[in-house]
Amino acid sequence: MRKTLRAALAAALLPLVAAVAVLTAQPASAATLTQVTNFGTNPTNLNMYVYAPTTVAPRPALLVLVHYCTGSASGIFSGNGHDYVTAADRYGYVIVLPEATRSGHCFDVSSPAALRRNGGSDSTGIMSMVNWARQKYDVDPGRIVVSGFSSGAMMTNVLAAEYPDVFAAASAFSGVPAGCFATSDGSLWNSQCSGGNVIRTAQQWGDTARAMYPGWTGGYPRMQVWHGTTDATLAYPNLGEEIKQWTNLHGLGQTPAYTDHPQSSWTRTRYGATGTRATVEGVSISGTGHTLPQAGMLAYAISFLGLDAAPTTPSPTTSPSPTTSPSGSPSPSGPPPTGGTGTCRVAATVSAWDTGLTESITVTNTGGAPVNGWSLSFALPAGQTITNGWNATYGPSVGLVTARDVGYNAGIPPGGSQTIGFQATHTGNSAPASAFTLNGVACSRG
Repeated sequence: MRKTLRAALAAALLPLVAAVAVLTAQPASAATLTQVTNFGTNPTNLNMYVYAPTTVAPRPALLVLVHYCTGSASGIFSGNGHDYVTAADRYGYVIVLPEATRSGHCFDVSSPAALRRNGGSDSTGIMSMVNWARQKYDVDPGRIVVSGFSSGAMMTNVLAAEYPDVFAAASAFSGVPAGCFATSDGSLWNSQCSGGNVIRTAQQWGDTARAMYPGWTGGYPRMQVWHGTTDATLAYPNLGEEIKQWTNLHGLGQTPAYTDHPQSSWTRTRYGATGTRATVEGVSISGTGHTLPQAGMLAYAISFLGLDAAPTTPSPTTSPSPTTSPSGSPSPSGPPPTGGTGTCRVAATVSAWDTGLTESITVTNTGGAPVNGWSLSFALPAGQTITNGWNATYGPSVGLVTARDVGYNAGIPPGGSQTIGFQATHTGNSAPASAFTLNGVACSRG
């Protein structure tokens, strides 16, 4: 007899619920968890909660924190996600907490609508929450991240696959690869996937994720995945399948660049880089079941997600209009670019760390005619790959890149400027881009 998702996970989560009961005795933060209504398109009636610490940082990071089956926003906030909350008080980032309202309080990561960008299921509602928070708190677009536990970990994988232009990084505790839980009979439970019996090649897993956002040619978020070796609810082989998927999406092989044991029962493997913010990181916890995260683990996730870092981008010189959705990279509309291509000047600054960087680019129209629609082309140094960007669409993610306006910033008057930016990985060369051209005409540097 087929298990329901609620029945399958409820028993396994009893130890986790007990841990929540203990953690709720901790002192409450000065700020409070607040419910938000009318936040935008919400086809599956999710609830939205937000936590903004008493002191919100300028251009704060945004964490989307997704609960487990049978869970709630308040449960993860006060319980096994509380280390994220205390870190928000310290670093000033904002937390959005979606809450499932269907029976069993599980997130849909199974239906065709759930596994398609803007498909009309839970992920669509969650992206409306992200959109709302970005506008409300002037969020740094280079530091929007997601983390979840169990059902929330599965949703974390799905969100990162469907919206690679929005999320910079993700951390999933006891999840499965994006698309693994797919069903066609209306059920939200896939026993083959939960049992660790869906085994595919890295290329097949990568293609499964790429099919969720057809046509996307940019990079994907950095991914951290955790799993207990004795997990009987979402079996341990799913960890290896997640690693296959995310290394493939990043064009990496299956051989770790670095392996260590931060604690005696942990085995951590890093791919693509060896530092704290590796491109892909897997953590295997020996002798542990479906009870993650455990004490101290979120400190590692906080560092991996960059929630303890400084803002990556300054405030934009031109703010997006309220109708511009940050859940995707909108294509410019209206007439083709015209005017103002006689002269231009570009200033580019880079902030780099380990194997990552952010680059801010300001293009100034030094000609006598206005620019009405623009495309800025530039050469990305070898070894750099764009993973996400803001105030423009970018493609391809390597080599000679073209950034195009996103409608609200299409005009550049004489003497005026627009600022765009992107986040990228690098293999050692963190130099700024070069050879800038605006609408086909070379720009000076300055």
